Amino acid sequence: MRFEGTADYVATDDLTTAVNAAIVLERPLLVKGEPGTGKTVLAREIASAIGAPIIEWHIKSTTKAQQGLYEYDAVARLRDSQLGDKRVHDIANYIRRGKLWEAFTAPERPVLLIDEIDKADIEFPNDLLQELDRMEFFVYETGETVKAQRRPIVIITSNNEKELPDAFLRRCFFHYIKFPDAETMQAIVDVHFPGIKKRLVSEALNIFFELRDVPGLKKKPSTSELLDWLKLLLNEDVDEATLRERDPRKVIPPLHGALLKNEQDVMLFERLAFMARREGR
Repeated sequence: MRFEGTADYVATDDLTTAVNAAIVLERPLLVKGEPGTGKTVLAREIASAIGAPIIEWHIKSTTKAQQGLYEYDAVARLRDSQLGDKRVHDIANYIRRGKLWEAFTAPERPVLLIDEIDKADIEFPNDLLQELDRMEFFVYETGETVKAQRRPIVIITSNNEKELPDAFLRRCFFHYIKFPDAETMQAIVDVHFPGIKKRLVSEALNIFFELRDVPGLKKKPSTSELLDWLKLLLNEDVDEATLRERDPRKVIPPLHGALLKNEQDVMLFERLAFMARREGR
């Protein structure tokens, strides 16, 4: 069972090495990188490549580790007892299985995605240490132990919003997805837009990487935002000649709303355009 990338996902050699190492070691793969670099999609593509089911657990700021195991719905049981429902005699009827439970009991080895783990409370990773290490947990309400027959392939993503505990990191295989260079980005574009004009892509990539290099930019545009921008350029039939213009009064690229995502960055480019116009007088 090896991952070599897919027709829809350009995986670098170091990324495929990390994925396959985590599979062999049977340890969670912790993937970090800029937002929009394909961390979440990676888990889906691994599942597609090896023919495994995918189970996704998207973490929010309010998510608790216990929710990944199971939740006991005491309120529903109380309501049913008041209504005389016979289901109340079996507490198992009020146990809601979490994503880890689903992964542990899946009929075939799944890929389990724990997405954006750094969004949760700092104690969240620590609360999952034993379950991810032993691949089992105890259900106190029913007295049963849920144990994985085969360890799922666990992919954990983080946007580096919080530092993760050392004890948690020791149990993971780590990989940082570097931002793609121009050659890799060209390959990514070719996958999503086969047959696109090379000159248009060349000019678009020049603008994209120049924009990322502007000092003071609050949020650098990501791979996904480049793809959105290219889709708009194609839809509006913007040609490479338009992109090639280096008119100082047009510092902001056309359809820049796909690339610049906050007012501070738009104002930065407007100031650059204003300064360029003043210097051109």
